[in-house]
Amino acid sequence: MIKPIELVIFDCDGVLVDSERIAVRVQVALGAELGWPLAEDEVIRRFIGRSTASIGEQVAARLGEETAGVWRTRFEELHREAVDTGLLPVDGIREALDAITLPTCVASSGSHDKMRHTLGRTGLYEHFEGRIHSATEVARGKPAPDLFLYAARRMGVDPAACVVVEDSRPGVEAARAAGMRAFGYAGGLTPAELLEGPDTVVFHDMRKLPSLLAEQ
Repeated sequence: MIKPIELVIFDCDGVLVDSERIAVRVQVALGAELGWPLAEDEVIRRFIGRSTASIGEQVAARLGEETAGVWRTRFEELHREAVDTGLLPVDGIREALDAITLPTCVASSGSHDKMRHTLGRTGLYEHFEGRIHSATEVARGKPAPDLFLYAARRMGVDPAACVVVEDSRPGVEAARAAGMRAFGYAGGLTPAELLEGPDTVVFHDMRKLPSLLAEQ
């Protein structure tokens, strides 16, 4: 028997804040600058939804540890600059959050500093303050289930009663691995077919999320 929903876990980048487009643009520029030419679709496939540590491992394997350190520092600088000049909330997320009456939290591959910055710039930080969890707090990032299981434990909810709202393939895979239902938001950069799978509802308009949750 499917348990009623007791907690909605939101990813941050690409679900709450429209930062994935910024991140992809910055990663492409860094690749060109540091010696790893990357097309946008390759950045989406390799990096979107992954933790900073996972991305760093990929860069180090390709370019070495020293360049990976430079890449990370430059990314943080360029990403922060771009966020300060042009970050917006994901289209429809404010309406969705206003309509959702279930308990919510955030669980993201990003660091707490990054989320304070991006959620703060878009006016969403106060909505989730005290209920924000980062992959820096667990051993393994997505697609491992560690982060979502940690968030459920911190929130005191059975994983089977949690649903996860994600926009990346590693994210929906992590939700499934945690024994949670997933809602794959395909209104961003990740193609819908990469989000599809068992226990997953794929949708394109964030304003429809409250009604989709009510149907579960």
